[in-house]
Amino acid sequence: MRVVAKILIVEDEPLIRFVLADQLLEEGYSVIECGNVLEAIAALGVNDDVDAIVTDVEMPGALNGLDLARLIKATKPFIHVLVTSGREIDLTDLDWDASFFPKPYDLKAIANEIGRRVGSHASRFLPKRPNATR
Repeated sequence: MRVVAKILIVEDEPLIRFVLADQLLEEGYSVIECGNVLEAIAALGVNDDVDAIVTDVEMPGALNGLDLARLIKATKPFIHVLVTSGREIDLTDLDWDASFFPKPYDLKAIANEIGRRVGSHASRFLPKRPNATR
């Protein structure tokens, strides 16, 4: 069985979340959808195999997408972070290589960026081959 990259989408606008999830599913990714940061934290607690997160900045509740990005980099630095927003965001204070996509964004561009980022770990997704004996 082929194991694919798992992507966590954190977006409070259901239509945007559904459309992005459909695009990523079409690209062959496994997708988890969350409507806010607390749902995302809970999802990360039970899914230790998330490869990338696409998060909007503005979220309902006390925590926003940048707070989530900081938490992820402090606890799971191997997860690739893609940040989206309807306003310009300066990611320089985040002190790591996160990608930014202004809304409205190109769905294919996000899928391509995920592919580029998780592609560097592509061997992780290939099935283990048993040692051949002759």
